[in-house]
Amino acid sequence: MVKGPGLYSDIGKKARDLLYKDYQGDHKFTITTYSPTGVAITSSGTKKGDLFLADVNTQLKRNNITTDIKVDTNSNLSTTITIDEPVPGLKTILSFKVPDQRSGKVELQYLHDYAGICASVGVDANPIVNFSGVLGTNVSSIGADVSFDTKTGNFTKYNAGLSFSNADLISALTLNDKGDTLSASYYHIVKPLTNTFVGAEVNHSFSSNENTITVGTQHSLDPLTTVKARVNNFGKANALIQHEWRPKSLFTLSGEVDTKAIDKSAKFGLALALKP
Repeated sequence: MVKGPGLYSDIGKKARDLLYKDYQGDHKFTITTYSPTGVAITSSGTKKGDLFLADVNTQLKRNNITTDIKVDTNSNLSTTITIDEPVPGLKTILSFKVPDQRSGKVELQYLHDYAGICASVGVDANPIVNFSGVLGTNVSSIGADVSFDTKTGNFTKYNAGLSFSNADLISALTLNDKGDTLSASYYHIVKPLTNTFVGAEVNHSFSSNENTITVGTQHSLDPLTTVKARVNNFGKANALIQHEWRPKSLFTLSGEVDTKAIDKSAKFGLALALKP
């Protein structure tokens, strides 16, 4: 396990990735190429029904500075500049989007053996200020995440969470949506040699008094092929198979079926990522 508690976004991340990452309901194609000078250019396209969305991302790394520039089909230009460790443990991120004038943001991330802090502020006259902090170790930690809109004078977000880890189990408890949603999750390593994991997440909404229970698992058929599956208490079952047919080039096929309405057509998604 890594040293330190990490950032607030790391609380429950292992379980979320197991249950939701890589499941694809659309058709997506991504290809990455590299120029002789080391510039990485990634082109991607996603077909959502009759709608096709595309973007081109250019990434340039120089020493500890990474610059990402992305243009999409809606003529949005997004730029992110990341400075990694100008001082030990600190990362600085500057991002903005054109033509959105309120999208500019400066973010600082600091990782310590016993703390993880992330603070960001919008670059405009009435910015949104976000702060999250975690205290603890890589075994147990507690943290909070808040956002304040200086234009309206209101808190737009306040969440809290705690996490506990040991060699093969990670559990987390979070209070989200301004105290309306209580979430509990766990992630268990069953067999490291075959990347066999199981996990579950339980969400309770106080406003609707509704519970959502999701359980899932992952297993590697061989070093290059992985299968995943999940199901929730509403009868939605998902499964995927992912194959790395060459280094960092992935083919992913996923599907979803409503077990309570089996007569309805199943949904399928396809993702293809190519890297030379």
